[in-house]
Amino acid sequence: MTYEEFVTTRAQALLRYGYVLTGNPDDAADLLQEGLIRLSSAWSRVVNKNDPEGYVRTIMARQHISMWRRRKREHLVGSVPEGRYDDRGLERAEHDPRLWEALTSLPRRQRAVLVLRYYEDLSDEEIAGMLGISRGTVRSQAARALGKLRADWRPAAASTAGGHHDR
Repeated sequence: MTYEEFVTTRAQALLRYGYVLTGNPDDAADLLQEGLIRLSSAWSRVVNKNDPEGYVRTIMARQHISMWRRRKREHLVGSVPEGRYDDRGLERAEHDPRLWEALTSLPRRQRAVLVLRYYEDLSDEEIAGMLGISRGTVRSQAARALGKLRADWRPAAASTAGGHHDR
């Protein structure tokens, strides 16, 4: 695979990943651009390890952490980006915009922890290393974020789950 082929096939998915991290399409585009620039200069080394997407996602996550450390204000958005990402873990959530609204209402660090844990399926140790925080902080941030999501968001399917069954 060439660098150009990688960008053509994975850029939209990486842009959505950036959006999930940031909650802002402009910041997501900036993260993607920075990740792809760094990937282009390291392409021969990264492609030999067969994980260019992991390399870009790590850069994007680290850049996001740097961005929210520099910024004091959070920019929330009212809707999710158009398009579809075919990740099984997101299929249900994509159909319920209330989850995305609840997710964007979380503080940046809590949102980043949830994205890395449940979207990227990283361990607490990996998340701690990536974000520069302790494993205990990862766990407490995840617990707080999940508690807030549970309080603020109820899945649309939950209202039909208690219905009666035909006999």
